[in-house]
Amino acid sequence: MQRYFVDPDLIGSHTITIVGDDVHHIRKVMRFRPGDPVICCDGRGTDYVTAIDTIRTDEVVCRVVEKRPSAGEPRISVTVAQSLPKGDKWEWVLQKGTELGATSFVPFVSARTIVKWDAKKAEKRRERWMRIVKEAAEQAHRGTIPEVMPVADWQMLLSRAASAGRAMIAYEGGGQPIQQVLAEDDHSSFMLIVGPEGGFEEREVWEAEAAGAVPVSLGPRILRTETAAVAMLTAVMYASGEMGGERA
Repeated sequence: MQRYFVDPDLIGSHTITIVGDDVHHIRKVMRFRPGDPVICCDGRGTDYVTAIDTIRTDEVVCRVVEKRPSAGEPRISVTVAQSLPKGDKWEWVLQKGTELGATSFVPFVSARTIVKWDAKKAEKRRERWMRIVKEAAEQAHRGTIPEVMPVADWQMLLSRAASAGRAMIAYEGGGQPIQQVLAEDDHSSFMLIVGPEGGFEEREVWEAEAAGAVPVSLGPRILRTETAAVAMLTAVMYASGEMGGERA
């Protein structure tokens, strides 16, 4: 069943009004008609099974059939912090990370970041990133839309790591096996820190460790930066029972 996130202010006791780009999607892409079922989500963990009542050019009104908790949200909170990679790799991380259950994303700039970040285009880029996350959350039947934070510098990221439940930094130069760290961990909140194409400088790993992050190894193979982010997230979700196993 097709899913749409709706502003809670547009959700009533008996009807829900869909506006914005989703109206075009309903009318022109899906070609829905009155009576067709759709799921509306308030972005706060509640789903509404509805039937389309009225379709207009600027809004779609749906009749509420059933209200129920969203089933797609993990019980743990995971922030993916990624040094901005080249090309569309970051957008791929946003999409796949959302599908896997990430709670939020923090793009950052580190010493070896190749991308030349243009602050003047920051808001426009972030709007695009948030659209990608929203669409991925709908496809994955998430109950909330992960947050995409503004691009951070290295010191800002260290401050975030210091306040995280369990921060881990991927380091190809050593570190504890991630399986071992997760087996000994009972945190419900994680931050996963992944470097750029050239990896982290040793100094950065020391600074992250001083801020409370645990250097971890993802195995004997060298992974691409975007692969490392998704691999770390998958490992955390699996260890927490969020990949089809018993939930922790």
